[in-house]
Formats: sequence, structure tokens, C-alpha cells
Amino acid sequence: MSRQLLRNPSTLQRAANVVAMPARGAAGLLPHLERNSSQLQQQCKLTASVVIRRWKSLLHNNNSAQKLRTTATVTTTATQRRSQAEALNARGSHSPFDAPARCMSTKAQIMNVLQLNNINANYVSMEYAVRGPIVIRAGEIEKELLKGVKKPFDRVIRANIGDCHAMGQKPLTYLRQLMALTMEPRLLDSPDYPDDIKSRAVDVLAGCLGGSMGSYTDSAGMEFVRRQVAAFIEKRDGGVPSDYQNIYLTGGASPGIKSILSLLNYQENGQLPGVMVPIPQYPLYSATITELGMSRVDYFLNEDKGWGLDRKELQRSFDEAKKHCNPRALVVINPGNPTGQVLTRENIEEIIKFAYDNKLVILADEVYQANVYDKNSKFFSFKMVMNELGEPHRTQELISFLSVSKGYLGECGIRGGYMEVVNMCPEVKAVLTKSITAQLCSTTAGQVAISALVNPPQPGEPSYELFEKEKSAVLDALKERAELVYNTLSSFEGYTVNPVQGAMYVFPKIEIPPKAVEAAKAKNMQPDVFYAFELLETTGICIVPGSGFGQLPGTYHFRSTILPQTALLKEMMEKFRVFHADFMKKYK
Repeated sequence: MSRQLLRNPSTLQRAANVVAMPARGAAGLLPHLERNSSQLQQQCKLTASVVIRRWKSLLHNNNSAQKLRTTATVTTTATQRRSQAEALNARGSHSPFDAPARCMSTKAQIMNVLQLNNINANYVSMEYAVRGPIVIRAGEIEKELLKGVKKPFDRVIRANIGDCHAMGQKPLTYLRQLMALTMEPRLLDSPDYPDDIKSRAVDVLAGCLGGSMGSYTDSAGMEFVRRQVAAFIEKRDGGVPSDYQNIYLTGGASPGIKSILSLLNYQENGQLPGVMVPIPQYPLYSATITELGMSRVDYFLNEDKGWGLDRKELQRSFDEAKKHCNPRALVVINPGNPTGQVLTRENIEEIIKFAYDNKLVILADEVYQANVYDKNSKFFSFKMVMNELGEPHRTQELISFLSVSKGYLGECGIRGGYMEVVNMCPEVKAVLTKSITAQLCSTTAGQVAISALVNPPQPGEPSYELFEKEKSAVLDALKERAELVYNTLSSFEGYTVNPVQGAMYVFPKIEIPPKAVEAAKAKNMQPDVFYAFELLETTGICIVPGSGFGQLPGTYHFRSTILPQTALLKEMMEKFRVFHADFMKKYK
């Protein structure tokens, strides 16, 4: 009430005029102001202006007292919030944010409705190491460098995430031409674009309502593009049939993965659904499983055997998980992220048989299928191997994923991807489609990028020669850098490195001296996190600690991309070499 009077001068003036009226009128109109008759008579002798001055003083004092009470309450609550954040960090979660000192509106000085203790607890618990505290610090350092703050380096090298174009990879001409023509159809009249790209653009626009990329598509994506995806899969898998009605176009692979995990989120007999994930794993899986309140079931890849998979380890993990949850799905990443391995065909057969025997749905993350560098390695899709195994394994439930963010396109920001669902119950597939319908559709730009991925220029077409040249240049450079990183890191004291057979990462094991382990504990950090922070502050190189991906207890790793262009990567490796030698000397 007092704040309302102060904010509305006209209201305050009318009230003062009433107080300045004869006693009988004031008592009749404002009985709540009457304390005793003598006081009221004295008050009624005042002019309205005097009344206003005195009331303002009274009301301001009243508000000050209220602010003190509110601030005290907020301070107590903020202290509780900080305690919660400190508890998160103490348990080694390395939350990527600091709890705000106060969850309140600074203007109104009132408590916010949303507080850490009344939002979805799964959101508070989930973590995503690839964009965690070290990456946040890297961003801060970049800003400090721009302000002229002196560092022992002149730039930050972001080797933390598989963002190809951010690290200097050039876009392929045919994809960008196709996107330009579909986004601006008037360019179809320009002589600057090849006829085969124009023809593709016309086909895409014919599949858009109103002939415009600005229209919604079917929720599963343009039928024209989904048919192209099905044809691509059939060709890749040596003729194994693919039905376009089993294809869903998604905003990158991640939304598809999240939609399938959500579909599996069903408690049976009071047990949480479990999802088996490889350790080390891509943090999207652990973050999504936590967000959905599901149970993560870890199985360890065999580092001594090139990060291969062992059926005995799968069975051990499954049997132990049955004690506290209901395992429903098996995630496999091939080629591996963060480990860079390419599974052998025999390994894939073992996995399929294990999943079939234990009634698990396979989620095959195959986004790096074009990224195979080792001459003795080859990519085999789970769908092809499953079908070639014959009955009963060809009936195995499988969902596979592909994206334009990786491979040779590296178009991370365009957000194009697809998933193929195989052997899914028709009624369940109808429910999945319904849930995707609620999201309307993925971006048309991403759908065009998928069209470019699965239907590239063919021999004899005007764009083919340039396409092959650019594609080969990207993949050859990645292969060269994979070898460079492996050879360099293998020469470091205390490093054990597996060859980078595929994907875009190296995941070396490092021996951290006991003295450094103690220094990490003193800072409430995991040893590999401590190592990564020291590397960043000393050299400007940003990597991701292995603890963000999972690792065998007592071992320490980190993930680095191989994406920096060759000259920059050589500079990065030299900085790395000097840093590691100094680190070992300092903490031995």
C-alpha cells in the first residue's frame, strides 16, 4: 500500500486533502486513521502540503523496514543456494555454472518464483563436459586477450569440441550453392550456378509447400528428402532395403537420440529404465539420461585392445544393472567418440547377438561413418551386419543416426540429421511419430543439407569434379592430422595413445604424478581437470578432461580434436610438448 501511494502522487494528494478536512469528515471517510479525537483535531489543522511531506517521510521509513526484512530473507536463501552449489562442486560434479548470489528481481527486490530448490532436479544434476567449466574459462580468457591482458600466449586454441568450420575447415561448394538456390530461388536464373545444382534445388523447392523454404514440412521431414535418404542407405548397405517411412529428419543427430531415449523412458515393476552406454562416452547420452531421470548403465571399452568391445564386459554390466534398474537399450558409437576407434565386423556381430539375447534396443550412433583413416579399418553399419546375420538377428530392433555435422561436410550449425528406425512395432512407431509431430518439423535448411549429404554430385555432372576434389582434401587432411597427433602424443612421457582409426578425436591416457594429484585435491579438482586447467592457463589450449566422458577408476585421460588446420595443429602440439615436459618436471 505504501509503495502504491508513493508511486501515485494524485492518490496521495486526494488522501491529504481528506485529512485536511474537518474532523467529522475525516473520521467518517478515513476511520482507520483515527487514533484519538485530539490527535485527529490537531491533524485537521494541517495543510494538505504539510500532510504530504509527513506521509512521505512515514512511508519511506516503512518501505526501508520492509526492504531490510526482504533482504534478510533473500540473503538467507542465497546462502542456502550457494551451499547447494558448493555441495555439487565438492562431489566432483564441476557444475558449468555458479549459483547466483540471489535469485531475485533487483528492481522490485522480491523473491523469484523459480529457485534451485523448486525446479526440475534432473536439470540441476545433468552435466555436459564438452561445454563445461574449462570451456567457460577459455571464453573468459579470449575476452581478456581482447582487452589487452598479458598472457603467455596470444590466442586460445579450441580443441574441445568437434566444430569443424570453427577450426578452419572450408564449406563444400555444392552444398552452399544448393542452400543458396533453395533459400533465394531468384538465383536460379543466374549463370553462376551449375545446372546439376539448379536441378536439385528445383526438386527440393517442389517438395516445399508453396515452393518456399519458409514453409513447414511434414513432421518427419520432406518426403522427397526421406526417399533420398532411403536410397542412400540401400546403396551404402549393398542393397539391404530401406523404407522412407522409417526415416525421420532431425535437427542434427541429437534431437533424434533424445526422442528415442524419451520413448524408452518407462518404469517397469518400480524399476527405472536403464540405458547401456560405452565408457568413455559422448556426454550427450549421460546428460540426456540424467535429464529424463533414467539410469545410466556403464560398460567399459577395452583400451588395451584399441578401445574394442568385449561381450563378457557387456554381460557383466547388464547383469549388475538388473539389480537396480531395467536395462532397455544399448548405445554404440561407431566410429568412436571420444576414443576414435572403428569397430570390427566381428565386434559388431557380438554386439548384435548380445542385444538380441538380452532383449535390448540398439542405438547405433554412426555419425562419423565417413571418417575412417586407418587403412586396416572399415565402417560396417549395424543394419547391414544385422541383416547379413540372418534370422533371428535381422529382426533386432535398431535405430541408427547420421548427421551433416561430421563426416566431410562438418556443417555443425546448420543442424541437419536423420534417424532410421528398424523393426519397430507399428503402434510404437505411431506414438513416436505423434511425439515428433508435436515439435512441428526440423529446419528446412538442415533438411536441404541432408539432401546434399545423401545425394551428392555424380560422375558426369558439372559439379562432380570440384566436389570430389574438395571432399578428398577434407578427408586427406583429417587423416594427416590423425597421424600427426598420434605420433606426437605417443612421444610424451607417461602417455599411452591408441591410433586414431576414425572420427575426429584422440583420447590418450596420461600418468599424472602423485604430487600433481595432491595439488588437484587441494583445489577440489579431479587430477585430469587440474591438468587441463593448467594446460589452458599456460598455453591457451582448450581440451576436455577424461572424467567428463567416463574412464576406468584410477586412470586419467583427455579428449582433443584433430580439427585445427595442420599449421595450427603443429603449433598446438609443440606448445603441448613444452607444457607437458614442464608439468612433469614441476610435479615429479
